[in-house]
Amino acid sequence: MTENTEVVVIGGGYAGVMAANRLTRRDDVAVTLVNPRPAFVHRVRLHQLVGGTGEAVVGFPEVLSGRVRLVVGTVERIDTAGRRVTLADGGALGYDHLVYAVGSGSADPDVPGAAEFARPIASLEEAERLRPALDAAPSTAPVTVVGAGPTGIETAAELAEAGRAVTLVCGGVLGPYLHARGRRSVARRLARLGVAVLDGPGTKVTEVTRETVRLADGRELPSAVTIWTAGFGVPDLAARSGLSTDALGRLLTDETLTSVDDERVVAAGDSAAPSGLPLRMSCQAAIPLGARAADTVLARMAGERPAPLHEFFGGQCLSLGRQEGVFQLARRDTAVRFHVGGRTGATLKEKVCAGIVGYLAGEAGAPGSYRLHRIPGSTRRRRLARAGRAGEALAPGTTSATGAPGASSAPAGRPLS
Repeated sequence: MTENTEVVVIGGGYAGVMAANRLTRRDDVAVTLVNPRPAFVHRVRLHQLVGGTGEAVVGFPEVLSGRVRLVVGTVERIDTAGRRVTLADGGALGYDHLVYAVGSGSADPDVPGAAEFARPIASLEEAERLRPALDAAPSTAPVTVVGAGPTGIETAAELAEAGRAVTLVCGGVLGPYLHARGRRSVARRLARLGVAVLDGPGTKVTEVTRETVRLADGRELPSAVTIWTAGFGVPDLAARSGLSTDALGRLLTDETLTSVDDERVVAAGDSAAPSGLPLRMSCQAAIPLGARAADTVLARMAGERPAPLHEFFGGQCLSLGRQEGVFQLARRDTAVRFHVGGRTGATLKEKVCAGIVGYLAGEAGAPGSYRLHRIPGSTRRRRLARAGRAGEALAPGTTSATGAPGASSAPAGRPLS
């Protein structure tokens, strides 16, 4: 009787769930998913949870294969020599292969007062703590959203549509990813909602107090509730476990998503840094990376050479309240002039959000059916990766300190995830 190959997946987000589902293609693989929560967090809806217009939790039975064993817990350390992970409750799990998909969260802000007085929104728990703080504040109380990437824009629009007095502090450019035309469309919608948008170099936040936000140009904004959306970080599990990481803490891998230290460890999602060139933090990257990570494990089990990843970003879409949105198209992950706005943009954004769950559920029911990670990507990445292996300088990562496309972004095209 042939023993099952044990695969442990750490992290039950977009990448981890996709990887776990796909690994069930083989009957002789036993998959265990370790996740700190008993339910799946649909992060692209966290701004709706905060605004009271939607939920951001989906039951795992809706997206996770019944063949995947779910362990609710937190991994404290990966022992690559012993091929086991230790859990916070003292338990341990052995593995033959490991998928590292721990995702991302809020970065520790280095602005005085921000950690104490500003409220992040990158995780379910942070969003759940923010809701009562908003409910406790009078409806006319000033709310300041710091960071003008997708998370900040969507949160500001959602709260303003609900009648809140919102100021969006960009710290630079509104929607850095957007083309100028798309940016103007977003700015017009925010203006109609009554959002005060402060952009330009003087709008970097220098201090946060209990009731104010201070800017580099000397302005002091009254703020009953300050929401911090600038920047994302990753857990330090890989570094604590002695694995090689980039400066942010993402696991360093080759182009097959295999750890540079151990071929039995592969990474996917926001916590992966293939060739030192991490993809931008988003579900648009996470789901294809999850599929690619699973394919790498399955290829090694079959004695085959794993295929390298393909990079494909079709753009980015934003909800601007419940009535309008912007669907920004891109070529080679650079925004182009064409975008779709208004109600049509909102409809497309909603289709993307629903499509994400659909992709995960589809893979759970028919493992191997997801194929969008095989769409040919940009040759630029392959050139840079080769340059890195030749010892030349690599281009910097694509995640910016302000407005990285993470928690509340649903970039378009992903191909729809």
